[in-house]
Amino acid sequence: MLYRLRHDFHLSIITLLGACAMFGVTPFAVFRFYSGNIPAGVVDLVIMFSICSVVGYAWRTGDNRRSGFLLAVLACTGAVVVGTMQGDVGIFWLYPAMVTSFFLTSARVAVVVNCLALLVLVIHDVAFDSREQMMSFVTTSVVVSCCAYIFGRRNEHQRERLERLATHDPLTGAKNRRAMEEDMQAAVANHERTGAPYTLIIFDLDHFKRINDLYGHAVGDEVLTECAGLIGRYTRKTDTLYRFGGEEFVLLMPGVRAEGVQAVAENLRHKLANELGYPVGSITASFGVAPLHETDDADRWMARADDALYEAKATGRNRVVIRQAPVAARESGTGESPASAPLI
Repeated sequence: MLYRLRHDFHLSIITLLGACAMFGVTPFAVFRFYSGNIPAGVVDLVIMFSICSVVGYAWRTGDNRRSGFLLAVLACTGAVVVGTMQGDVGIFWLYPAMVTSFFLTSARVAVVVNCLALLVLVIHDVAFDSREQMMSFVTTSVVVSCCAYIFGRRNEHQRERLERLATHDPLTGAKNRRAMEEDMQAAVANHERTGAPYTLIIFDLDHFKRINDLYGHAVGDEVLTECAGLIGRYTRKTDTLYRFGGEEFVLLMPGVRAEGVQAVAENLRHKLANELGYPVGSITASFGVAPLHETDDADRWMARADDALYEAKATGRNRVVIRQAPVAARESGTGESPASAPLI
């Protein structure tokens, strides 16, 4: 639970704002029942129950985008209903609802939700004591929404930038090792739940050290960047490329079954050998492939692909080696990976 709150920003916002709403609404619900205002108390209970349901949905499904949108709509709708029932005592609930909308969903969607909530209040015109009060409330609500919009857009931009810096390799644009480990854990968990197939491909550019030695690191960086771009052109949008380190890359491919992985890997090997190399000549790559097995965890899965890569390099390079099933010794925890002695 704490792990998800620390690593899932949107879920933590949904949970925090849901908790704040609960603690903010509960005293008023109790007071309204105590004072005999049963309809308003029932509305408060419905709002609290709905908030709990949406937060629970977010935790169960991980669908933060839909949960945030529902929570934003719920908060503004609840504020409108309370304002309509309570008059000028209740309309002030719309202010925090408008602000939290920009934390729960995208800035553009939040603007639409806030405008609709404000429009409903104005059309009904039962929450205000005078035309002057209505105009004052509308003006201040627009100002609040504009400020929240500016902050929300800036926050979205900064969060996206920080997430990219934290999860992507700055040279090639591929995802980094940290992101790979998280995505592999998610793939293993999804495979355990649904049986969905996944394949892991590790490939290493052959004799890359010679390129750096003969042409310099700037040319080597160009080759790595071109390699990442080439793989991106010949893989699906659902496939994810990671720079594992140096000249070694990892490709995570969902939906690719063991019987079809040979053709996929051979096609990529062929594309690299024929299209990658300028200005240093033809460059080949060695491939280690491991379809996800039901007994794998992320470490065993990676070790099996790494073993296959070592075999591909040890037996001549520029080839594909596939490890379809876990080695018995590795499953028992007694096997050592031959990849502990890397080849250049």
